[in-house]
Amino acid sequence: MPDKPVAEVVIDETRVRDLLAAQAPAFGGGRLEWSNDGWDCSVWRLGTDTGTSTGTGTGAGAGAGAGAGAEELAVRVPRRAAAAPLVRHEQRWVPVLAELVAPSGLSLPTPLFAGSPTDTFPWPWSIVPWFAGTNAIAVPRPQRTPWAPRLAEALARLHTPAHPEAPRNPFRGVPLVERAETVSARVEAGSASVTPETMRALAVAWGAGLSTEPWSAPPVWIHGDLHPGNLIARDSELVALIDFGDVTAGDPAYDLAVAWLAFDAAGRSVFQVASPHVDAATWTRARAWAAAVALILLQQSDDNPDYLALGIETADEVAKSAAE
Repeated sequence: MPDKPVAEVVIDETRVRDLLAAQAPAFGGGRLEWSNDGWDCSVWRLGTDTGTSTGTGTGAGAGAGAGAGAEELAVRVPRRAAAAPLVRHEQRWVPVLAELVAPSGLSLPTPLFAGSPTDTFPWPWSIVPWFAGTNAIAVPRPQRTPWAPRLAEALARLHTPAHPEAPRNPFRGVPLVERAETVSARVEAGSASVTPETMRALAVAWGAGLSTEPWSAPPVWIHGDLHPGNLIARDSELVALIDFGDVTAGDPAYDLAVAWLAFDAAGRSVFQVASPHVDAATWTRARAWAAAVALILLQQSDDNPDYLALGIETADEVAKSAAE
């Protein structure tokens, strides 16, 4: 059974060109090619030779800087009503967050144009620069280890006290106890993709997170969907974080779960050493969040083999890290 929500509006070349012509004619008229459809948005590459670089998977597929040329653009269009607030969040907050993260050398998908609803299209949409590079989900874990210090620095810069008007998400970055019932149900449901021993390890990791002290400092900015599919690399170097639709404020442990989602033991060690400000309790909660995300991927990736594989890999990393 497919897990990706069905598009509520047809997003085709005619619709995208109509939006460009009506609101952003300076960007229209060039080459336009579909890139991918995620759960929330359809992404179209605009005004560049689409054969010169690899795509960027299920995320925004674009970002500012990091070597992207002035004509390397993407149009990001919501495919369902639930995605409209996420695009608004990106339009308002990504420029702020990009300034925070910039010293790390990573780029974020800062909108170049913020489109608005029209008589024929009900939601906001954006034009963002395109990243030439490879989606990290296609890069083997051992090859990601050199990225760990830069990602750790970027998150340290991002995880600063959030603006009082920052978006709030009831599922991400919240106290673990608020998700306990849902995660327990997922543990009980299990998964045929991992062994019973691995499933028990996920349950133990989640339980350890519940038992440790919660985040008590002011909420900080968090990406809210930080996994390999939202990392872009080029020439063996991490260059960008994409897809900030779930940006929110809360416990940084949610983002730090990337230590298990993206890295093997060696990379995770480098990542943790490069994050000396993170205390033991936060790492315990981060591992718990990694277990929770692994369960989601294991149980909701019927139509996406890459993300099912990510769930299996993450579950294995959580299980193995009990001995670290």
